[in-house]
Amino acid sequence: MIAQTLVLVATMAFSAAPPAKPAAAKPPAARASATKPAAASPLKLKPGASGKVCLECHGDFEERLKKASVHTPVRSGDCTGCHNPHASDHGKLLSASQNDVCATCHASVVPAKAKSTHKPVDDRNCSLCHDPHASAFKANLIKDGNDLCASCHKGIAEAAATAKYKHSPVQKGCVSCHDPHGSAAAGALLRRAVPGLCLGCHKVESPILAKKHLGYPVKAADCTTCHDPHGSNVRGMFLATVHPPVAKGQCSMCHEPATSKTPFKTRQAGADLCRTCHSQKMVAMLDRARVHQPVAEGSCLACHGPHASKSKGLLKGNAVAVCGTCHADTVRRQAVSVTKHAPIAEGDCGACHDAHGGSAPLYFKNQNGIEMCGTCHDWQKHSTHPIGAKVKDPRNPNLIVQCSSCHRAHGSEYKHMIPQATTTALCTNCHEQFRR
Repeated sequence: MIAQTLVLVATMAFSAAPPAKPAAAKPPAARASATKPAAASPLKLKPGASGKVCLECHGDFEERLKKASVHTPVRSGDCTGCHNPHASDHGKLLSASQNDVCATCHASVVPAKAKSTHKPVDDRNCSLCHDPHASAFKANLIKDGNDLCASCHKGIAEAAATAKYKHSPVQKGCVSCHDPHGSAAAGALLRRAVPGLCLGCHKVESPILAKKHLGYPVKAADCTTCHDPHGSNVRGMFLATVHPPVAKGQCSMCHEPATSKTPFKTRQAGADLCRTCHSQKMVAMLDRARVHQPVAEGSCLACHGPHASKSKGLLKGNAVAVCGTCHADTVRRQAVSVTKHAPIAEGDCGACHDAHGGSAPLYFKNQNGIEMCGTCHDWQKHSTHPIGAKVKDPRNPNLIVQCSSCHRAHGSEYKHMIPQATTTALCTNCHEQFRR
């Protein structure tokens, strides 16, 4: 599945007509046509006062009017189409909230019942992509083309730029495949759902592509389970990690033959199919004291892709994203944490946990929590506070004082991942005699 945070370009189409003035507690009226005189201002301004007079103080706008793309209200001298000349409850003397002002003319940029919307649109922040007055770029964009998208989607942009095998639509522009505001057709702002989007350019029934897909009717398949739509360093634009049977063109090892009535049906269901190659590893997993639920249920595909992946181990994505499908509360805690725990920030849950299971609680890789933290942190130099097997936690004699006694490994709203707002509040949990 294409990464949710794709490189996007906002292409808001601006009307050629001046904006109407939003009326309080009522939907704003439609803007007047460029061929008809605008309606009388409810402010009863003198001629020129809605825009021309503004330039007497805001002289810098004379230079803005020389830019390649000028917002219609600015070009027509209708400053009061967006601003109140006297006072406002909103910044910049806007007559309403930013998005509501924009929606006066551009309400239709997001389709009804959209399946996906761009985050700046959800956040009601049009100016993140557009300059409301004028710009050197089309549609008043603050940057040109893919450069704008790259300002938020750096990872995808850099990977696409350095890919050995580049995808032509990406080079032409992100909007080749994505709608920058919202899509009624598919997730990830795609203009059409996959594979329909891909089939617009790739005729998979042609002899060449049919041969490459070993005769399987991939016209009905999800192309992104094998291919990276933004570009790849692997020939055929495959994702970075390819399942060996796929890499060797041995699709029939897992699926029924291409000539079958059900060519995509697997030869066996679930983990039974994986066991034909990974039996020793699976036996070892199930022999552990604690087994991760997907493993116990034989749901290998809950975490792994069967064909290819951008991540090692054929994970469906970044480990944090994969784990977050079930452990959303834990991932959310890290997202709001003031101090980020490096393994989670880097998407490496496996630094501390074994995803398949183990003998330690929470599938920790080491039974001894202090030793596990010590693989990254020199705790002996970090603090003089006694910790270890001989130091009992005064709050619970069944526990020892260790790293997790004072720190929350997945983060907290306070510095250094401590559970209290201050070190004093933290210490007096145990040292009650020092409370004030």
